[in-house]
Order: sequence, then structure tokens, then C-alpha cells
Amino acid sequence: MSEAMTMTATVLAAPGLWATLKEDLACVFQRDPAARSTLEVLTTYPGVHAILTHRLSHRLWLAGWRFPARLLSFVGRTLTNVDIHPGATIGRRFFIDHGACVVIGETAEVGNDVTLYHGVTLGGTSWNKGKRHPTLADGVVVGAGAKILGPISIGERVRVGANSVVVKDVPADRTVVGVPGRIVDTRVGTARPENGISLDHNLMPDPVAKSIACLIERIEILERELAEVRHEPPTDHSGECNTCSAGDLCCEHESMHLVN
Repeated sequence: MSEAMTMTATVLAAPGLWATLKEDLACVFQRDPAARSTLEVLTTYPGVHAILTHRLSHRLWLAGWRFPARLLSFVGRTLTNVDIHPGATIGRRFFIDHGACVVIGETAEVGNDVTLYHGVTLGGTSWNKGKRHPTLADGVVVGAGAKILGPISIGERVRVGANSVVVKDVPADRTVVGVPGRIVDTRVGTARPENGISLDHNLMPDPVAKSIACLIERIEILERELAEVRHEPPTDHSGECNTCSAGDLCCEHESMHLVN
């Protein structure tokens, strides 16, 4: 059985509507230290309002009441600025932190214990009917402004960095950053907390700066080898840059600084 089918079966086996809503409310206190009381969360958290509205509209959608489902979804979008299509399948303990400008398409599938930050889009890349939106497995965390596009699969406990654009499948337990999204190694010592939610934006590596630094190092090696062939003294890279005349602030030094 595929991962998507397994996740869908898990969602369908979820507890009743009331129990699911209670779980959605309880998970806020686990993932948002700013949450102080149930009354505060119920009255002032648009992400909570959006998921509560979606739970109801999704039930109407599955029952065949398509227009009432879309109408309820539209009302929820108007009030919360979170657009979740009633056909989207969302698992248990789903949380949208700072709920605003989040878009989740019709055929998107979201597992359990998933966290989205503001500005996230789970969008499609085709106008054709059928599966056209991403599938997120359990424990995925998506940073602010990230876009996950197309019928791709995001594995369990994947972390997507802020403003990344992911268009390819991502295996479980990986970190994705950049445009387009690149899989990078998680920094040593960033063990996940007990609840499994950890974004650690400050520890996200910069693959572009790393690539530039590697190119600069390779150029220096080639220059030394060329100097040996020509019987010339090695090139002095200290002081002013011959290309941009920016001294220690040239692109070479800045790129090395980004990596270090």
C-alpha cells in the first residue's frame, strides 16, 4: 500500500468530529507558547477558526453537499484569510500558526501532527482534474511563505524552510530550503523535541553560499597549479580584489563569511 493510501486510511479512521476538534484545540497549547487560555484560542486564533470551519465543510463535501461545503469554506476564508478547499483531506492535530494567507488545494492530503506557518501554499501545477496537489505525511513542518506545488509527496517529519519552493518529492526526515527547494543535511545537535515539532530557521544551511565557496576554493587550486606550470609566484588573494576593487568586502570574502 502506498504512503498516500496509508495516510488516507488513517485519516478516515480518525475519531468523531467533536473529538477531532478537541485535538485541534489542544495541539495549539503544545506548539504555541503564546497560547494562554482556551477562551483566547477559540476567539482570537484565525488558524483554529479555519480548521474548525474546514472540518465541517469537509463533512458536507463527503456527503455530497458540494455547494453548501463551498459556501461554508468561502465564509471561513472571508473571516480568517485562510483558504482551504473543502475537498482537501487533513489529518488530526493540524495547526496553522499565525493563520494568514494560507492556501490548501482540493486534492491536497495532509497527515497527522502537521504544522503550517503563515503564507504557505499547497498548490497545483496543472489545470487537469485529478490529483494535482501535494501530499504531506505525518509530522511535517512548513515554514512561513513556503510553496509546495504539484502532486508530490513530502515524507514524514520533513522540515521546509521559510520561502522555499518545493516541486519534487522529499524523503522522510529531511530539511528542504531554497528556490527551488534543495534537500540539505540537518545540522548536528538539533535533536527534535518530544512533540517532534522543530523548525530551527536559524540553523538552516545556505546551499548557494556553500556552492560559491566550493567554486572559489577550486579556482584558487587551479590558479596555484597554473602558476606552477608557468613558473610564476602564487597569486596573492589578500588585500584588494582585482575584479571588484572592494578589498575585504568583495564577493569572495563575503561568500566565505556566509558559509562560516
